[in-house]
Amino acid sequence: MSSKSWRARQESDPYVRKARESGYRARAAFKLIELDERDRLFEGGSRVVDLGAAPGSWSQVARERLGEDARIFALDLLPMEPIPGVDFLIGDFRENEVLEQLEELLQGSKVDLVLSDMAPNLSGIAPSDQARSVYLAELALDFARSWLDISGKLVVKVFQGAGFDELLTEFRRTFKTVKIRKPAASRSESREVYLVGISLKAGA
Repeated sequence: MSSKSWRARQESDPYVRKARESGYRARAAFKLIELDERDRLFEGGSRVVDLGAAPGSWSQVARERLGEDARIFALDLLPMEPIPGVDFLIGDFRENEVLEQLEELLQGSKVDLVLSDMAPNLSGIAPSDQARSVYLAELALDFARSWLDISGKLVVKVFQGAGFDELLTEFRRTFKTVKIRKPAASRSESREVYLVGISLKAGA
């Protein structure tokens, strides 16, 4: 897509306009809002990790939905403008240095909700982009297995295609309840969906 076509699509996108009007940093905020309304993601939660958080719209939604007493941790390789009440850790969440910082902030507590709206930088080579999308989702699932409370939840974006069925199988091995969602704010032509896992199985 050319930059001119991209700008035209953005200007005509109702969710882009709603994000600007609502003060959200990206239209993706409305995907999380719908997911929460359907699956009550934030209910009973007080500790949230947002993987690949920049520019921060999902952390904004989490902050609004959970109130001031909750702890929200945003992690990303890229810098992110501060959000009041959100702890931001810059770095790769696979690296010990970042995980040690998170562990210190959590003070021994587990996490109630892990969010991942991560997507690869698209190369235009479909098989490669698909493989990288699934890989990012697998990383989020591995993170959740280590950090989630037994009753916790995981939300992960992934593209449908090669590797999706295997990832779905791993979700079902890990969580008692698994749902596949495509929010209205997801563009109809996009292959993206969200996997929602609820409550870890024993030994997951």
